[in-house]
Amino acid sequence: MKNNQIGKFIMHKTQLFPTGFVAGLVACLLAAPGFADDLDAGVSGKGTTVTPAAESSSSGCSQNADGTFCWMSSDIGEAWTSGFIGSGVSINVIDDFKEQPFDADLGRGRQTQRHGDWVAEIAGMVAPGANIFKYDYLEGSSIGLQDGLNIINASYRIIEPLSQHPREQAIVDAAWAGTAIVTKSADNRSNEVGRPHEGDFDGLTLGLIGAPSAIFVGALDHNGTPGNKTQLARYSNYPGSNPEVRNQFLAVGVEPDKIGLYGTSFAAPVVAGYAAILGSKFTSATPTQITSQLLDTARTDTLVNYDAATYGRGEASLSRALAPVSIR
Repeated sequence: MKNNQIGKFIMHKTQLFPTGFVAGLVACLLAAPGFADDLDAGVSGKGTTVTPAAESSSSGCSQNADGTFCWMSSDIGEAWTSGFIGSGVSINVIDDFKEQPFDADLGRGRQTQRHGDWVAEIAGMVAPGANIFKYDYLEGSSIGLQDGLNIINASYRIIEPLSQHPREQAIVDAAWAGTAIVTKSADNRSNEVGRPHEGDFDGLTLGLIGAPSAIFVGALDHNGTPGNKTQLARYSNYPGSNPEVRNQFLAVGVEPDKIGLYGTSFAAPVVAGYAAILGSKFTSATPTQITSQLLDTARTDTLVNYDAATYGRGEASLSRALAPVSIR
């Protein structure tokens, strides 16, 4: 097995303290006070724009004939072949772009990058036509929503009330108003989404529960098929008893043996990429309609002992979500 990383950060006041790097797990970023400013839907272009493209690989993660890589669902290649690559869609990644980097390999050769760069690269590789905007989660800049469909990926948690985090409150408001799709990592505590861990609540998660254009994303051991079923990764949070969380929870495979990354942090941007691909087909669909389409078309026949408390709606299925001519 590759040397998989854990990057667990706790921030108090204005200081950030790494609390450990242990092989075997990549945790979501953990943050308390320090976020500033808000989401400004009227301002564009404040992020760093990247347009990732597929490329040949000499790494241990093989590239397939259709351009996809070893960690991707076969549904992605089928979408690309049909011309749906996320064009015209913006994915806004709020994450850590400054702290401790670590090695992994998504199929483009081994690289050393920070948590946020890995998250952004995953989203951009899944949806190579999408525009990727990066925002450091410790900076005070607002998020500029672009023309067209916007997706916000948040692979971190906050342990203070939302009232102390204007930018995160604005993200929650966007998910409730349906002005952006929010893909939120479920977290890596083997706990129910929304329940406290060691007395701490994730304020961002609590704010998103029930929001019509928010999706919580858990991690599976691998991408499942009816003939090779998969199960929830041992570290992944799960929906549990809350019916609202069950209704907005999806899971996708994260395979550390192939790429050297663990964690729901790296599952969420896969679903962000799926949403972008849907947006490039259903160009008049709203964020809420795209969110519902992903949730309503999830598979359960690829999962070991499916139940909603463990898997929510099921494993995200890009092919099923893309199948109709239009969505409402």
